[in-house]
Amino acid sequence: MQAATFLETMQTDTLQILGRLAQLKQLPAGLLVKQPEPGRWSVVQVIEHLNTYGRFYLPELQKAINAHNDTAIEYFTSGWLGGYFTNSMRPKADGTITHKSKTVKNHNPAPVLDGLKVLQEFDQQEITLLQLLEMARQVNINAIRIPISITPLLKLKMGDVFGFIIAHHQRHFVQIENTLRDLS
Repeated sequence: MQAATFLETMQTDTLQILGRLAQLKQLPAGLLVKQPEPGRWSVVQVIEHLNTYGRFYLPELQKAINAHNDTAIEYFTSGWLGGYFTNSMRPKADGTITHKSKTVKNHNPAPVLDGLKVLQEFDQQEITLLQLLEMARQVNINAIRIPISITPLLKLKMGDVFGFIIAHHQRHFVQIENTLRDLS
């Protein structure tokens, strides 16, 4: 796939998430912190879960972009492992999630959170993600490797990390929609 097209798609997907986040901000605060049932996350807990990933990946991406003087590439080719992670995370076109997965302990949200603060942090992270996607047009997203959050020993292509992050957001926004439906 052309790298520019890939990055544009990632930016469009991120803008869609920002639009959905704006809709969430219009909902009553009490609804956003309410769990649909014991053991299931509230909307704010889902967003905080995403924030935990952003706190790790966004600085890693920024550091890698700043450290490389590469030239942009014409084509992006997903790696086999990065492609697997991204595809297993991405919801199907009909909004279903086929690969269930357990959350890694350090990405579990706290049971009680400041909803406004959590939403504001995610909003800022999405803006930063858009900026990083724009900056990534100037580097080789095939060659730059980013460590994954569960072990620094495993590194993925920068393009795959962008794909994973955004597929992860899309997956959890399906979860948010299901949570809100269950609460209504």
